[in-house]
Amino acid sequence: MSRRTRRNFPEPPHDDREPILARVRRRARRKALRGFDQAINRLYSAISWLDARAPIEKRYFRVAIFGSSRILPEDENYRRVVELARQLSYMGCDIVTGGGPGLMMAANEGARSGAYRHRTRSFGLTILLPIEEQPNPFLDEVAHHKTFFSRLHQFIRLSHAYLVVDGGIGTTLEAMMVWQLLQVRVIAGRPVILACRVWRWLRDFIEGEVIAKGMASPPDLDLVHWVDDVAEATEIVRQARDRFVQHHDVRLAPPVEREEGGKDEGGATPAGARP
Repeated sequence: MSRRTRRNFPEPPHDDREPILARVRRRARRKALRGFDQAINRLYSAISWLDARAPIEKRYFRVAIFGSSRILPEDENYRRVVELARQLSYMGCDIVTGGGPGLMMAANEGARSGAYRHRTRSFGLTILLPIEEQPNPFLDEVAHHKTFFSRLHQFIRLSHAYLVVDGGIGTTLEAMMVWQLLQVRVIAGRPVILACRVWRWLRDFIEGEVIAKGMASPPDLDLVHWVDDVAEATEIVRQARDRFVQHHDVRLAPPVEREEGGKDEGGATPAGARP
């Protein structure tokens, strides 16, 4: 078996005009930075090793909702996401968001309004940035992250379905990350749902510029679901939840109805009901 060797790049050309002290400092700085890089690589290797051996969560079905932080509560899209998350929570799905304002807050608000039936929970994975606001008030659990890498990693690990609503660059990044993991078969059986018309441009671009030029395969376009309304999105999640329950043999607790105001509509069987 061949032994892997480390490739050493040649030293930069020596400058006779460089003072000896400056040369010593430069080499020490380069050595320290190389040590930091090696330590980070070892840390990522350890994380990958642990992640490959971590048990899959089989008790609760969780849906990540990616969306813009800039949409205000009076916007129609905000109310639409509140209703979408309420239906998913009523169905028995935990909701996972970035924990911030805008459509993230709308998703967590809807999750709380529908949580009475199966006692589902609302998660926020926040990012520590100079421009990021405080976590929204509708969260049951908060995980603070300092990097986008760790945050995206937890989104992937924690969720069993991914809903993409209206958003900008950050939302696009999250959607494309999960899409690529499906494409290369790192994850499977977890639907990605682009649940609004604003993402039609992305489909047209992938189909007309990427697939047409051979940089992706036609089946890659069908790895995600393109829908326009709440009913279509909830139905796709319902089917994924039912498969999850069947595959993992989840033991479900009976639903809890409101004592005041009568029973809510719908009789979906929950995945992730709390005892």
